[in-house]
Amino acid sequence: MLYGYAGKYLRIDLTKNKIEIKETSEKLVRKYLGGVGLGVRILWDELDPRTQPLSPENKIIFLTGPLTGTLFPPSGRYEVVSRSPQTGWWAHSSAGGFFGPEMKYAGYDYIIIQGKAKQPVYIHIDNDSIQIKNAKHLWGKNVVETTDTICEELGDTDIKVACIGQAGENLVKYACIMSDYFRAAGRTGMGCILGSKNLKAIAIRGTKGLKIADNKKFVSVVEDAFKRHTPKGKYWEHVNAMRIYGSFALTDWENAIGRLPTKNHWTGYFENAEETIGMKPMRERHYKKHASCFSCGIQCKYASTIKEGKYAGSESEGPEYETVEAFTSNFLSTDTNSLIEANRLCNIYGLDTISAGHTISFAFECFEKGILTEKDTGGRKLIWGNDEMDTVIELLHSIATRKDKFASLLAEGSAFAAKQIGGAAYRCAIHVNNLEASGQDGRPHKSLGLTYAINVRGADHLTSLSSLDELGYKEALQERFGKKNVKILADRWDERLKGYLVSDCENLYAITDSLLVCKYGTMWPPIYYWQDMGRIISYLTGFNEYESIKKLKKLARRICHLRRCFNVRLGWSKKNDCLHPRFTEEPMPTGPAKGQVVHLEPMLKEYYEVRQYDWKTGLPTRAELEDVGLEDIASELKKRGKLVEKYKGKPKDPLNVLK
Repeated sequence: MLYGYAGKYLRIDLTKNKIEIKETSEKLVRKYLGGVGLGVRILWDELDPRTQPLSPENKIIFLTGPLTGTLFPPSGRYEVVSRSPQTGWWAHSSAGGFFGPEMKYAGYDYIIIQGKAKQPVYIHIDNDSIQIKNAKHLWGKNVVETTDTICEELGDTDIKVACIGQAGENLVKYACIMSDYFRAAGRTGMGCILGSKNLKAIAIRGTKGLKIADNKKFVSVVEDAFKRHTPKGKYWEHVNAMRIYGSFALTDWENAIGRLPTKNHWTGYFENAEETIGMKPMRERHYKKHASCFSCGIQCKYASTIKEGKYAGSESEGPEYETVEAFTSNFLSTDTNSLIEANRLCNIYGLDTISAGHTISFAFECFEKGILTEKDTGGRKLIWGNDEMDTVIELLHSIATRKDKFASLLAEGSAFAAKQIGGAAYRCAIHVNNLEASGQDGRPHKSLGLTYAINVRGADHLTSLSSLDELGYKEALQERFGKKNVKILADRWDERLKGYLVSDCENLYAITDSLLVCKYGTMWPPIYYWQDMGRIISYLTGFNEYESIKKLKKLARRICHLRRCFNVRLGWSKKNDCLHPRFTEEPMPTGPAKGQVVHLEPMLKEYYEVRQYDWKTGLPTRAELEDVGLEDIASELKKRGKLVEKYKGKPKDPLNVLK
């Protein structure tokens, strides 16, 4: 018997209209756990590298982790993996809420979707009953309309729905999958893949239970975890700020260190941000009511409303910090009414707020520099500041529906648009490996520069960002790595040792994204670490070998290597471990980090030492892959000429170096 797992999975072929229920393999989950780890193994095995992201042959997998649906705080997340239509590389994206637990209660650890339906459909899962239903009447509806219609026609107002809006239908490359109305699997274009398969939604109802390997010990871990989210916990100040203000509490702190993206990442400091778009004015102006994901100890979600002006009455859940910067400082705007409306539009159309905001700001910078004119933009004037936020709002409508030629160009993302425009446009498209940079900047936070550069899904903060140096958690640094290097590690401007620090974070988050815990509590604030993860896995699943931190880290390395190997098989090499020149060549012009740039090479060398990647090519080495149990992966890469037999440097373990 599998503990912590539902024990079955679904394979749904939309081309053949075929549904299969199969047993979850204990051998597979024991080696890859769940979520991202399990997803990358399945995609490596089943996806031909020649498969294009929007072809019917591409597969998209919805996965839970063993922790999903338990009482551990927080445990409401699910993961979606595929090959990205936005970047062309490995893609994973996760969301909180209640959809993931419901999938587990219906009896399924994961759902593999392949093929393409002849006409729009949605999938209805009610425990053991699975049906593929006609969705012609849903096509053209937004996320809220789609969810309401499905709930009404199934006669179940509490059924959990994950769906796409018009952005996914129109194959906008950064379209999201939205669940529970407002929770977005936002990055890398997963909604675009559902649109390409004519799959509008998945609706799930489950009433089954879960079995825990050691219930008494697991409950003790849960109780301890909840205590850490109270005033008795050492990170209460940040937990409480998240509970009161939501994730946009970060706006003030990021601006204070000069890391709040402003004017399309031109600088990291927005004058008077705390008084205009900071956490206190945002709550005073827009707070509506509190919300939460399943079994969460932080409860950072809340609904916002607009009380006055042309958008008065507009409501939606959020915005998150990333959305705040994407639609305020990013456009030199303090108009928070337009921010709330932009957030609402992204939610109902199913657009990634990060890529949407930064693709539009890319166009604004091109316009400012004369690379684009009104002739190119369909008559639109793209001018920074509050007065032109109406144009941003209009563009969100137009991008989601591909209304005209210019909007359709922006629907492809900034990297593609820059190539089409040509000339110096690439200097304005702030992305790494085709994914727009999120609400961070490596110049005031050097390890973030490395995080962007080595990230298997592009310029994104969630795969290895270290908040330890970002916000100076010296006590946590000392607990984890000893006294010796705390001063260097806590200095966000010092590149030394950051390659080791980032690799430790990347390993930890690989487990986080496979066990499926929220990043709030693991990434920031740093509540949980290796010992916690090992105990959780052991008590929950009975896989007690992972109480050994050495074996748990080997599992993490296995997942990290396999994700990179997925990309290597597609053509990834050292040239992809790079940054946009804005971060390496353009010194920060204003703010607390004025004059700073990212020096990537010393951090990248440290990172390669840990991963044992070949410094010349960036390819993995046989001994390291075999050490983590990826012998078959090494063999296939060898056949393709994408494996280095022997590591020429000196391999290093982050902990041995840092202590």
